Amino acid sequence: MPLKTHVDEVPSLNLTSLIDVVFLLIIFFMVGTRFGNTEKAIGLKVPQVSEKGNLSDPPPRKRVNVFRDGKITLDDEPVTLTELTGRLSAAKKTNPSVGVTIRGDSTGAYQTVAEAFHACAAAGVKDLGMAVRVNPVRK
Repeated sequence: MPLKTHVDEVPSLNLTSLIDVVFLLIIFFMVGTRFGNTEKAIGLKVPQVSEKGNLSDPPPRKRVNVFRDGKITLDDEPVTLTELTGRLSAAKKTNPSVGVTIRGDSTGAYQTVAEAFHACAAAGVKDLGMAVRVNPVRK
């Protein structure tokens, strides 16, 4: 039976490629830092203005509530479907990007919620949303 008379070489970890990557990252960040300094040295004097904020705040989203009994409110004021369409059309004329969030009762009829969506679409509102609550995951 042949016996092993020589000792195997201990495996070693070659770090050459890792060192190459580190040097490339260092060069990349050094070059990026140079571009940042070059941009500051353009020599432009930018005009100054006082801080006044936005010209106007965007109007808040309209809130349509659809209750279990079929009652509809627009921003807490009771309305019919016809009035809802009319008021949203008027709001769209003053602000073309008006948004509406529809909140329906979870135990109510979905038909009334669908009619509220249709009234919003008839008024020309494009930014529609539906409010929901996230249920915790049950296992």
